[in-house]
Amino acid sequence: MSYVSLIVEILRARPAAVFWVAALAQAALWVLVPALFYTSPPGELAAALAIGQAHQLGSWRGPPLAFWFADFAFKAAGGRVIGVYILAQLCVLAALWAVFALGRAMVGAQHAAMAVLLMGGILVLSAPTPEFGPAILALPLTALCLLHYWRAVGEGRRNAWIAVAVTLGWLLLTSYWGLLLALLLALFTLATRAGRAALASIDPWAAGATAALIALPHAVWLLRFGGWAALGLVGAPADIGARLARWPLLLAALLGAHAGLIALVGLASRWRSGKGPPAPKIARPGTPALARPFVLFFALAMPLAGALALALAGGAVEPGFGAPLALMSGLAVVVSAGEHIVLHRQRVLGVVWLALLLAPPLAVAAACLALPWTGLVDLSSRQPVAAMAQFFGDTFRRRTGGAPAIVVGDSPLAYALAASLPDRPPVFNAEAPAQTPWLSEQDVRSKGAIAVWPLVDPAGEPPPAIRARFPDLVAEVPQSFARPIEGVLPALRVGWGLIRPQAPAAQGR
Repeated sequence: MSYVSLIVEILRARPAAVFWVAALAQAALWVLVPALFYTSPPGELAAALAIGQAHQLGSWRGPPLAFWFADFAFKAAGGRVIGVYILAQLCVLAALWAVFALGRAMVGAQHAAMAVLLMGGILVLSAPTPEFGPAILALPLTALCLLHYWRAVGEGRRNAWIAVAVTLGWLLLTSYWGLLLALLLALFTLATRAGRAALASIDPWAAGATAALIALPHAVWLLRFGGWAALGLVGAPADIGARLARWPLLLAALLGAHAGLIALVGLASRWRSGKGPPAPKIARPGTPALARPFVLFFALAMPLAGALALALAGGAVEPGFGAPLALMSGLAVVVSAGEHIVLHRQRVLGVVWLALLLAPPLAVAAACLALPWTGLVDLSSRQPVAAMAQFFGDTFRRRTGGAPAIVVGDSPLAYALAASLPDRPPVFNAEAPAQTPWLSEQDVRSKGAIAVWPLVDPAGEPPPAIRARFPDLVAEVPQSFARPIEGVLPALRVGWGLIRPQAPAAQGR
């Protein structure tokens, strides 16, 4: 007689409920942990908020849609970063639902739920998500685009091409990854009989034209500002070899992020399972002929092409870059496993899956509490930005009679301060003014600003870029701010200076 755990019974009887419980649990954890333990926006999130606040059609970080969404979520939450954390998890939820819906159409609800459970072992779909950016918004848009494409080509629903056009157009407005996905969709369409048959109608052509039309404003912005070369996406031919060398490293990092999924597959397999009662089987109805090549093609082509493009671009690797590239991994395992999936080691599987769910957020919380006592790392997410905002805001008001209109700086510190001030002043990047084209030096002088920089020398002198642009800036006595948990770290010392607003007559002299 075989033993069947309660989890397997629920998976058989209520696969949709299993999906929602698992997906909502992960989302809740990744909202609560940063909301409770982060005291400042993590990583580049503060810079993303500054870009979104400017409402430009593009920036040095690419297309604008993710930054607009971040700005909207921040404002909707009353100027609190928790709004962006919630937005990030809504993106993850939407992506997981799209994978579940796609799997349900191909392999049935039970196997689709198993595919989503396997995705809990992919680290890039959980840990980097609070640092919302283009890669996180690209996650649901990629999944929805694949879902609607399958409905259009795999199921012959002509009206699904409208959804393909909208999701692909939004993806093109979110990340240049959208160009690669469009190319992969075109290749799959040309390589399969069902895809070539779909091209006989006007629908896919109209969908492609509509997607391009949605992305047209950013394309015009690119042409106006010098194309991809202005974003640093075009390098010298001599650099190609060095950039290609990053490709296997990025693929290795992406594979390493699948360690949890690999562990779950190994535990569920027959390998060294020993003798015992028969393991339960979860069967599925017949799989459409196109489903297996569709899933395997995109499961392999997306990470290969995405990592190659990122390597050739040569830019910094964005947190969560692999999230949209790993979307089909769980479904690929389920499709490859056959129509009858046997689950060995059910109890251990449940414990390991729960550990994979809890370990990353608990590790982040533990790091926030423990790392200050080691002195090894100064987490950007634990800076005392609330105290900084109060001090610099009050100081500027006392000396000028108004609120700070601009923050000058080229470090994450300046962006975090700007996001924490009540009026959210924009940031002028003194080191790279092209990254903040919505402001000029003249704006800084006329409106006044708070200049801040990480303290390097004891005298508190400003960095060369700030000194060169504002030679009359007087460096104030560096200010110290107590950290939420000091541990063995010293107080955070910040160099700063105040640029007073100038009257029009004074500016002309």
